[in-house]
Amino acid sequence: MGLFGTSGIRGVYGSDITPDFMLKLGLAIASYLKHRGKFLVGGDCRLTTQVLKTSLASGLMAGGFDVVDAGMLPLPVLTYGIVRHSSLGGAYITASHNPPQYNGVKIYDNGGVELRSEDETLIEELITTNSYTYVDWSSVGHYLPVEGLIDEYVGELSSRLTPRRYGRKVRVVVDTANCTTSLVTPKMLVNLGAEVLALNSFIDGRFPGREPEPRPDVLSPYLSVVNELNADIFLAHDGDGDRLAVIDPAVGFVKQDRLIALMFKYKLLETNGKVVASIDCGNAVKEVVERYGGELIISKLGKIHEALITYRAVIAAEPWKLIEPSWGYWIDSIYQAGFIVKIMVEEGKSLSKLMEDIPNYPQVRYSVKVPNSLKLGLYGYLREYLESRESGKASITDIDGFRIDYDDGSWILIRPSGTEPKVRIYGESKDVGKLKEVVEELLKTCGKYLHSKGFKLDVDGGFIP
Repeated sequence: MGLFGTSGIRGVYGSDITPDFMLKLGLAIASYLKHRGKFLVGGDCRLTTQVLKTSLASGLMAGGFDVVDAGMLPLPVLTYGIVRHSSLGGAYITASHNPPQYNGVKIYDNGGVELRSEDETLIEELITTNSYTYVDWSSVGHYLPVEGLIDEYVGELSSRLTPRRYGRKVRVVVDTANCTTSLVTPKMLVNLGAEVLALNSFIDGRFPGREPEPRPDVLSPYLSVVNELNADIFLAHDGDGDRLAVIDPAVGFVKQDRLIALMFKYKLLETNGKVVASIDCGNAVKEVVERYGGELIISKLGKIHEALITYRAVIAAEPWKLIEPSWGYWIDSIYQAGFIVKIMVEEGKSLSKLMEDIPNYPQVRYSVKVPNSLKLGLYGYLREYLESRESGKASITDIDGFRIDYDDGSWILIRPSGTEPKVRIYGESKDVGKLKEVVEELLKTCGKYLHSKGFKLDVDGGFIP
């Protein structure tokens, strides 16, 4: 695997990601883009973000770019700022939902769109071959701090999502995971007319409240909080604001596939067209898109922006993440949070009522922890196991990992993580017993492989009924 993973560059600070590397990356970006101008930078609240951002900025300026520093803010606000302030591009220092010792960077073009794979490859070549260049002393860039982006973003997004009618008051608990969405999401939801209670809202890059990844097993203890506070909905962000998870007091954790299907439904009621979903989405998305006259395009994880542009789709999503191109061509969980609350306010219904016509099938989402040196080996071992069991009455998709769709509608996907030392195992079936049986066999197979290499099986995630 190269420097760029599923979503930008990411790794453990001090070994995979260093200030020296960020300096070289800044130079490589400047050398690749060539045209001189403004480049917007910002970052999350991790303890190592400031030093990495400063190093990246130094490389960009040494390459001739003027660096506009937006400071600490959520990722969607930075991408919004790239477009609204006509920057040539932007970079955001973050490791998203990873633990606090991780950090990295995501890079965007002048449309706020994450770089395409071919651009990442060319920048990576400049770094690995030391082909980047310094400009002359008289041409180095300037450093320009900027303020007010958060207020601009909140104002414009609140105006865009203002409910057309007020069917009910919505009481929302927002868990911002001690991260930068604390500065934005609660205020925006109040502007939409919601009553907001903020949880884990003080900013701390050590993430003392909870893990920044809003997985079902991480959020399950909060169901009692939702009920005790008499909340209508619980919204949980990740570390940089590109992920959103939802708990409904009536049903608990809401599957990401069903949230995507709900948002696709409302978009297709507004306009016809193609919609993009990632390979790990289940049958709820497919069935809802067909019901409302859309055409479903399947994409790699982390590359829904590429498919969105290629197929001129009207909306794109993968679990946790949404791109609404009429707002912007970037992933924006703050928009997603506002959109869900807006629907609840306008319709005067709970989320569970809004989702009554969205299919709900049992799923599993496991992550097997494995050293990076063994990640591809374990993935290959699991793939061979699944291929040996394939009965011939199934379809195979291997654009991103290895997915088997069986004739009864069930499916299994295995893929090496592009951001962490893990192998993912996802699946769905109407038959709960069959699903558990298949996954238990896969986990046993993982254990066998890891034992042969001197490691024990260690997983997170679980079954989602």
